[in-house]
Amino acid sequence: MFIGSEIYRRSTYGAVHPLAIPRVSTVIDLCRAMGWFAPGQYRTSPRARPAALRAFHTPDYIAALQQAEAEQAVSEETRARHGLGTLPNPVFAEMYRRPATAAGGSLLAAELVARGHRVFNPGGGTHHGFADRAGGFCYLNDPVLAILALQRLGCARVAYVDIDAHHCDGVASAFQGSQTVRMISIHEARRWPFTGALEDDAGGAALNLPVARDLNDSAYALILDRLILPAVAGFRPDAVVLQCGADAVAEDPLSRLALSNCAHRDTVRALAALCPRLLVLGGGGYNPWSVARAWTGVWATLSGAEIPDRLPPEAEAVLRALSWQRQRHAPRPETWFTTLADAPRPGPIPSGLRTDLARLEQRLRAEV
Repeated sequence: MFIGSEIYRRSTYGAVHPLAIPRVSTVIDLCRAMGWFAPGQYRTSPRARPAALRAFHTPDYIAALQQAEAEQAVSEETRARHGLGTLPNPVFAEMYRRPATAAGGSLLAAELVARGHRVFNPGGGTHHGFADRAGGFCYLNDPVLAILALQRLGCARVAYVDIDAHHCDGVASAFQGSQTVRMISIHEARRWPFTGALEDDAGGAALNLPVARDLNDSAYALILDRLILPAVAGFRPDAVVLQCGADAVAEDPLSRLALSNCAHRDTVRALAALCPRLLVLGGGGYNPWSVARAWTGVWATLSGAEIPDRLPPEAEAVLRALSWQRQRHAPRPETWFTTLADAPRPGPIPSGLRTDLARLEQRLRAEV
């Protein structure tokens, strides 16, 4: 199942914000151009009601977010207390409805996953939201809401895998000390929000792997095989949630990692083989072509569609119609318009990564 909404097409965080780019709408358009939505596969995301959001978020915060949207302004007190009306989390026209739609999509996805489906909600993945505060472009935390919903629906043990370039601080905070949620986060070291140290287990079953800049496909394949897959399999989850932020792809302006989008598809494929109940979310990603190509490829992998070597004209036209004010004079490789799958980006494996993996493997062995 693919969960989408037209709200992503007509809303924006503002002209100069990193999210002032089309993302989910382009993925929807590409999938339609490719004929990759079979009857019944596309579901329109509902908007989560405040009562559903209160499973994690405080009533005061939800009320403040709704009031900020209605008034298109916040007081200094609200800004200080709830992180609204800031540069990363500005006031904009749909600042409550858009994240509530993403949350509603993830809650619907949890219901479908609990029934045994595999679901992609690219509008989700807002992993920096806290119970009482916005953070890092995230007003609500739909991964937390989805995990809590899965547990209420009988999936007692949930593995949460996060391959976004930025550490999932909101999710880590929500499940501090948990033994029923295994969080595995692969993120760039010394990158905002500067959390998720190797030694940090969030007081429970969490595994954090900060990686050095220029992480390549060879190094990521080692992480997938030696850490992610054994940690998920050993946890014996009833469901898996994957946050696959596209900002770990080489061309992203807000990280310095060097993955191809092969890493995202490989991760989806491997986790789907481990667990029939899989929820895949979007997340970060600030180059419109990289995001659209990565997440459309994720849907192809999840749905069993074959990615062609060259896109048909209808899909190519979707990519050629995109623009990007942030780097409007930078050259655009032709492959951004004509393909979905990147060429692999292999490279050397740093010795420090092997050392860090060995330390985490030792932790896993101690759990047995």
